Amino acid sequence: MVEAARAGAAAGEVTRVSFVLIPRFNMMTLTMLMEPMRIANYLAPHKLYEWDFRATVAGQVQASNGLTVVCHSVDDEALPKPDIIAVCGSWGAEHLNDQRLFRWLRKNARAQVQMIAVEIGIYAFAKAGLVADQKVTTHWSMMAGLAEAYPDLEVVEQLYSVEKPVMTCAGGTAGLDLMLHIVGRKNGDQLAAEIANQVMHHPRRPPESLQRHASGGKHDDVHQDVRAAMTLLEGRIEDPTPVPRVCLELGVSQRKLERLFKRDIGCTIVQYSKLLRLQYARVLLSSTRMSIREVSAACGFNSMSYFSQSFLQAFGKKPSEYRQAWPEADAAPSWLGTVYAFLQTARKKPRKRA
Repeated sequence: MVEAARAGAAAGEVTRVSFVLIPRFNMMTLTMLMEPMRIANYLAPHKLYEWDFRATVAGQVQASNGLTVVCHSVDDEALPKPDIIAVCGSWGAEHLNDQRLFRWLRKNARAQVQMIAVEIGIYAFAKAGLVADQKVTTHWSMMAGLAEAYPDLEVVEQLYSVEKPVMTCAGGTAGLDLMLHIVGRKNGDQLAAEIANQVMHHPRRPPESLQRHASGGKHDDVHQDVRAAMTLLEGRIEDPTPVPRVCLELGVSQRKLERLFKRDIGCTIVQYSKLLRLQYARVLLSSTRMSIREVSAACGFNSMSYFSQSFLQAFGKKPSEYRQAWPEADAAPSWLGTVYAFLQTARKKPRKRA
């Protein structure tokens, strides 16, 4: 494989990549995918990569940070045929219903063009019928909605996948690891290693690396019992486990676990469990057609009124008002309901006098 890569490089082969940008795509992720190719051209004796930007309608496409990219039409015949197509989608891409794009993707799939689904760009491939019965990933915050909408997919939390016909990428810095993998496969591991040195990215992470550490935000400072409890709670959102049962399974006293949660996370284990379930509910509301009652039950709430009240307190909106994670009328998204936001709000509440 290495010898083939060297032979291809010696022959001056250029890999052409087309980035299909869906409005509100993530600019950081796009940069992470592009930079390894730019640096590969910088380090190699001749050009190895070329890329272009496409959209269903030619013109400027705005990223979630407000910057814009000028794009060609996806089916512009004047452009070189791509070797790789990467569909970049973020906020709102789960609601995409672009038949022109779907037809173009299917056409290129029949031509055996390598595809990459970036973040929520996976929905474009799912709706085009190109990822049936395949292992895929997406950004961890949207995994629940994707798994609910497409139960035939094996949705896994990892940085990226190299499945065929569609690779998938969780976004963010995972784009850098994915492109280093592609460069290593096409042009040899030595070049990939030198690109990693240029951007000071070590270690290079394999596909199955997890996207996140402890959800509480702290990593090394979080006690192992707290981490274990977090993992257990995250795996049982639909059927919450009572705290005494959690302690029994972990072999730790309830008093100790409560003290460790307050010390390392800043809230109780019960509060943390409720936040997890509300975050899960938010994704289901914005990315599926489940009713509010169905979402409430899927997140382990026995009372719909209690669910609605808790949701309003966490996000400042009723569940019925959260069908769009980033409403069209809003200039920027707001992702409240994190542990950080909860702690900030809790600190602002006046303490009751004894």
